[in-house]
Amino acid sequence: MQELRLYIPNKEDAWFYVKMLSDPATMAYNSKWFPPDGCIPNADVEFEEICKNWINNQPKRFYAFLQRISDGTFVGDVNYHINEETNYYDMGIVIFAPERGKGYGKQGLSLLLEQAFIKDKIPCLHNDFETTRDAAYKIHLENGFKQVGNDDGIIHLEITREDYLK
Repeated sequence: MQELRLYIPNKEDAWFYVKMLSDPATMAYNSKWFPPDGCIPNADVEFEEICKNWINNQPKRFYAFLQRISDGTFVGDVNYHINEETNYYDMGIVIFAPERGKGYGKQGLSLLLEQAFIKDKIPCLHNDFETTRDAAYKIHLENGFKQVGNDDGIIHLEITREDYLK
């Protein structure tokens, strides 16, 4: 049973984005790029940019919160965008640390795939992350992604629209 839905945020919802990106437990995976704890400085400014350039800009860019249906609580976010350098769509998913371990990553990824391939009809989604992120790797494989590379401790995964629709 689907417990989540995609929620397109507005400027008044910035508090959740800031809360999530300011939480060391949630952002620990990001510490390599934003030492020491992975938290994103000026997340409120970044959210304004998302509202301006990502919201309602499909299929070039898509951004949504993951919202629990039963009580309206935000539990994470998902996104994808065309990478102009590589000409494929990069994607991301983050589950707020207090909400992890409840199956929301798998559900959120499934919702993102439906948005990308059924609604927006993009050709392929790609994601890269560290080989140490076992839970992320598992949910991507469970949702049909295939490993297409592995270098310097980074796994490269992708799923095509054709494979998704099989």
